[in-house]
Order: sequence, then structure tokens, then C-alpha cells
Amino acid sequence: MDWKPDVPRWRQVYEILEARILDGTYAPGAQLPGVLALNAEFGIAQMTARRVLTELRDAGLAQMQPGVGTFVTELPKP
Repeated sequence: MDWKPDVPRWRQVYEILEARILDGTYAPGAQLPGVLALNAEFGIAQMTARRVLTELRDAGLAQMQPGVGTFVTELPKP
């Protein structure tokens, strides 16, 4: 992946996942990739992957279920 040097990596991965959620690649109710999957796909640290998932939750795009995973929330209709 070509990283933008002036943008934190967590933010870049966040924006990729956000776009996938908004374009329907990950539909409401779909499970998002976990920490290890994000680590493998993007080559980011596990702590960075956790931050991405937490930021998605904080933005209302995902909900975390401890011990189960992180899932896309139902998005409001435009």
C-alpha cells in the first residue's frame, strides 16, 4: 500500500473501511475484518487496527460485540 506520509496510517485505513461501508461492500450487519485481518491486509500494527475499529464505532458506523467481532451498523437513510 502506498501510504500518504502526512496522514496517520490509522486514518488512511479508517477512510478505506468507511468507503467500503458507505458503498455497500460491507452491508449493515456484516462483520468487519478483525485486528489480525486488518494487520494482514494493510500491514499495520494490531494497536493501529484496534484504533481503526474503535474510531469506526465512535463514528456510529460500527458496533463492537466483545468476544464476537465488530459489525456494520444500520446507516441512516439520506
